[in-house]
Amino acid sequence: MSAPQPPPPPPQPDSQPESRLRRTFSALRYRDFRLVWIGAFISTTGTWMQVIAQSWVVLDMTGSAFYLGVDAFLSTFPMILFSLIGGAIADRIERRRILIASQILQMTFAFVLAAILFFDVAQVWHIFILSFLTGSVQAFGGPAYQALLPLVVGRRDDVPNAVAMNSLQFNLARMIGPVFAAVALAAWGAAACFTINGLTFIAPIVTLLLIGPTLIPAREATTVLHDIREGLRFLQSSHTIRQLTGLAFAVTFFGVPMVTLMPVVAREVFGFGATGYSMLMTAQGMGSVAGAFWIAGHDFKRGAGRSSVWFMIAFAGALGVFTVSRILPLSVGAAFIAGLSLLGVVTTVSSLVQLATPEVMRGRVMSIFMLAFRGGMPLGSLAAGWVAERWSVITALGINAVMMLVVGLTFLFGPNRIRKI
Repeated sequence: MSAPQPPPPPPQPDSQPESRLRRTFSALRYRDFRLVWIGAFISTTGTWMQVIAQSWVVLDMTGSAFYLGVDAFLSTFPMILFSLIGGAIADRIERRRILIASQILQMTFAFVLAAILFFDVAQVWHIFILSFLTGSVQAFGGPAYQALLPLVVGRRDDVPNAVAMNSLQFNLARMIGPVFAAVALAAWGAAACFTINGLTFIAPIVTLLLIGPTLIPAREATTVLHDIREGLRFLQSSHTIRQLTGLAFAVTFFGVPMVTLMPVVAREVFGFGATGYSMLMTAQGMGSVAGAFWIAGHDFKRGAGRSSVWFMIAFAGALGVFTVSRILPLSVGAAFIAGLSLLGVVTTVSSLVQLATPEVMRGRVMSIFMLAFRGGMPLGSLAAGWVAERWSVITALGINAVMMLVVGLTFLFGPNRIRKI
């Protein structure tokens, strides 16, 4: 049995306190993190182009909010099926190899989707199958990526900043991707968005090859099932991680349907086309970027748990305003606050889970966390899509805003450990 390769020795911390500006970008001081960040940003921009184009294509093909929910469900449901296996594998195989294979497969699926649209043979079930396949690959790549982040920064204290900077790249891409998608949709059609997305996967493949091996896991004579059970036992023993995981599930179950149903709001409430839909998505992305910058520069050594709950309550309020608003500037502002608040919850909770998890368990624990976090997306989108189809999109979003507020107040005033950390 070979021993794990330790991460590089941490640099000595500066004797002087860091300025807010220096703290905001502290993780980018590490070469390997910069490379991973750049590759992920380019690829995620392409992915958001595809998300926007794919939602519009599904709505155009079917005219149904329910089918939008089905597509979102199929793209994220594989996380429920396969993430525990993916987490166990991330603790057994060098994580870089898993990620490279994931990028190659996702690139292939994007090109296939572009081809069937270009040749005008696409049907909605084709899109559903490709969504499921892409989500399945992400169920293996996601835990490996999350477990990789702490290994490409040199200090434990920089892990929360790395998580915040990763959220920043994701949300910068979410802000830029819809703009590029609107231009490409108007000029060349959806197939161009999918083709561009396929090409962007080249960037993370190259950057992952440049960083070199980060961790060689121990070769233990155990099965994947044994490793999964070990991860679940660890979660059972940690009340704090369990509660953080529950909070992550609630915020995605009740909050993410806002994104899923955004094209319906754009069309039915404001009479927008693809350009107006992209504007609302961009506003939410801008809020997330602003939140990422603020959190990256904030010192959450104390009070991170309570902050995550307040972010959730703010998200519920913003979603409530977005639901009842018929004034475009007010809706744009609510989307901005919703993006900032969602980013705040995700980043603080994810950072706390990372810091509470030992390295040998990180792949499995992060897979369980992602199972809750990402698992709430398909279930919430499916439920909200059904309510929107049966009654209205306003009813669906209104119910979610109320439920998220109830959960947030329960965590704030009820018996739990989150508000104490």
